Amino acid sequence: MKRILTIQDISCFGKCSLTVALPLFSAMGIEAVILPTAVLSTHTMFKGFTCKDLSDQLKPITDHWKNEGITFDAICTGYLGTEEEIDTVIDIIENFRNKDTLVFVDPAMGDNGKLYPAFNEHYAKKNASLCAVADIIDPNITEASFMMDIPYKEFYNEDYVKELLLELSKFGTKTPILTGVSLSNGKTGAMGYDSNTETFFSYQNDKIPASYHGTGDIFSSVLAGAFALGIDRTEALKIAADYTALTIAETEKNPDKPWYGVDFEATIPELIEALRKIKGKNNGV
Repeated sequence: MKRILTIQDISCFGKCSLTVALPLFSAMGIEAVILPTAVLSTHTMFKGFTCKDLSDQLKPITDHWKNEGITFDAICTGYLGTEEEIDTVIDIIENFRNKDTLVFVDPAMGDNGKLYPAFNEHYAKKNASLCAVADIIDPNITEASFMMDIPYKEFYNEDYVKELLLELSKFGTKTPILTGVSLSNGKTGAMGYDSNTETFFSYQNDKIPASYHGTGDIFSSVLAGAFALGIDRTEALKIAADYTALTIAETEKNPDKPWYGVDFEATIPELIEALRKIKGKNNGV
């Protein structure tokens, strides 16, 4: 069984970050190890949330793991709150990785052309140093543009997406992937670049006219899990994008319309079935 370490915050209520990653990795048949960077009462879309920073615990926890001989097949990161935390996480990655360890970074810091309120452009550049030690990164267009000082475009063509990917690959990451990419009307998905083969790959599905908090975390978790399992890159994009769309569609059926997150729990059986089909196809079944 593959073992993956996920480093990000935990919101006690709100369906995002670790409360999404942990159940999805488990459903995918991956042993999940968590390293919480902070504990929040709810995610930040709620007013008056509490937050307990755990930065001072990251090194003692990982030092204990090292002493116990604990290793990881993959390490993935999500939302990190400070530049100092980024430095600590880079040290953790370098301390635990070996030639077979997959490092997946989601530089979560903004969307729709703007950084989240807690961050500035200097923080965005700091994320570039984290991306430099990763095998795979999956920023959205906003995050990519801030890391590279390339103007953000709300309306763009495929050439613009390819330009961003080529520039991202210069950080040193082998496979940059841009999320939230729409290559035609009514479609959305992701596009990536394999620097080893110098080829682009992409997947698009139907765009659902709805927006919910935490869907980026769902996409990144499934994508990281798929890569950790050794699933082909285009197939990995497909399963992550289709599962995210499915959770949004399922949530739209909910009369209570839980704005704070999506009903991914109800669609986990479909995720397991999709993985089973991929496994069967790869085994010639």
